[in-house]
Amino acid sequence: MRVFAELLHRVRDSDILYSFMRTPTAVVAAAIAIACVIIALFAPVIAPYDPYDLASINLLDANRPPIGFEHGTYAYLFGTDHQGRDIFSAVVFGMRVSMMVAAASVLFASLLGITLGLIGGYFGGAVDSIIMRIADVQLSFPAILIALTVDGAARAIVSVDLHDFVAVYVIIVSIGLAYWVQFARTVRGMTMVEKNKEYVLAAQIMGVSPLSIMLKH
Repeated sequence: MRVFAELLHRVRDSDILYSFMRTPTAVVAAAIAIACVIIALFAPVIAPYDPYDLASINLLDANRPPIGFEHGTYAYLFGTDHQGRDIFSAVVFGMRVSMMVAAASVLFASLLGITLGLIGGYFGGAVDSIIMRIADVQLSFPAILIALTVDGAARAIVSVDLHDFVAVYVIIVSIGLAYWVQFARTVRGMTMVEKNKEYVLAAQIMGVSPLSIMLKH
C-alpha cells in the first residue's frame, strides 16, 4: 500500500500529468477513449440485443431507419440491416474487436520499433545503417500494400480452415509492421544522445553489459 501511495504521489507531481491536464485536446481525447473502453467492456449490458444470437433476429424488422427518421423506433437506435440485426448492438460489440486490434497492433509496433531503435542507436555503424535502410524502404511502401503482403503470405502458409482464425492476427501484424518506423526513429535519436553522456560511459567502464545499459539506463 505504501508503494502504491508513493507511485501515486510521483504521478501526481510529474511533468507529464501537469502538461496533460493543461492540454484540453488531450483531456477530451482521453475521456472519449475511456468512454469507448467502458462501452466495450460492458457491451452485453449496454447493447439491447446480442448480434451473435440468431434467435433475436427478426427479418420483419429489416432495413429499419435510425431514430429520428420516418418509421424509426427507439428499439433500434441506429436502425437495422437487411437481415434485421440491430446496428447499434453490432457497433457496441464490434468495439471490442476494434479496440483489441488497435491496442495489440500499437503494442507490437512500439515493441518492434523501440527494440530496433535502441539497437541501432546504441551500436551504430553497420547495424544502425541496416536498420535505418530497412526503415527507409518501409516508408516507401503504403500501409495497405504491407497489409496485402502479410495477408497473402499468411494465406499461403496457413491452411484454408484456419484463415478466419488468423485473420485478426494478420491485421495486428500488418498494422504493426506498417508503423514501427516512427517508434524506431524516435528512440534511435534519443539513444544516440544519451549513449554519449557520462553515466552511460561510466556504466561501460564498469563492465555493464550493453543489454543491461539499454534496458536500465
